[in-house]
Amino acid sequence: PVTMKDLQAAIDKAHIFEAPEPHGRADRPSAFDQLISRSPQMKLLKHLATEVAQTDATTILITGESGTGKELLAQGIHAAGPRSKGPFVALNCACIPEQLLESELFGYQRGAFTDAKQTKPGRFQQAEGGTLFLDEIGEMSASAQAKLLRVLETHQVDPLGDTHSIHVDIRVIAATNEDLPAQIKAGRFRLDLYYRLNVIPVRIPPLRERAEDIPVLAEAFLRKHAGDDRIHFSN
Repeated sequence: PVTMKDLQAAIDKAHIFEAPEPHGRADRPSAFDQLISRSPQMKLLKHLATEVAQTDATTILITGESGTGKELLAQGIHAAGPRSKGPFVALNCACIPEQLLESELFGYQRGAFTDAKQTKPGRFQQAEGGTLFLDEIGEMSASAQAKLLRVLETHQVDPLGDTHSIHVDIRVIAATNEDLPAQIKAGRFRLDLYYRLNVIPVRIPPLRERAEDIPVLAEAFLRKHAGDDRIHFSN
């Protein structure tokens, strides 16, 4: 059983994904132009990402296999949102040694440890007013996870060696190719952090689920490396 009011609201909500582009809008540059595609799945994803970018949500979790374009999507969300004039700061958590990750994220004061010859702001401070993109979030150590959770809850960072907390106003976009629910069950990822990051989940489908994108991607790569804009694949 459903009321007409609820039914109409559901129809209106579903219809926004099929609404035609306003006159002339299709020719305008998009923040997601770097995500080359023509499949219905990616069209829907870009529409969703555009809507997400306009929200006040400060945490977004992008999931998808390696090479699907998670950082490109994060850059698009940043560019399409109200923080676009602020910096976009990216950090691959898997590329930073565990003992250095916390100082990279939160910064440190001069003298905080042996090699700290000068004060260095962390990535959270560098992203002030903009977006911090944390790639491979599933590789973060348990200690760093706990400190990241506190920052997401309080919007304050504690640089190493500093006795004062620093307020930060940023959007955090995390990404992973890991199955985080499985990591939680295995005790390698915090459940409370997952809920903090997964406020708005966005999944990028792998290429095998959108075969229509293979020709346009191949054409784009060939143009890029051959330097010939005349190259065109017939359908």
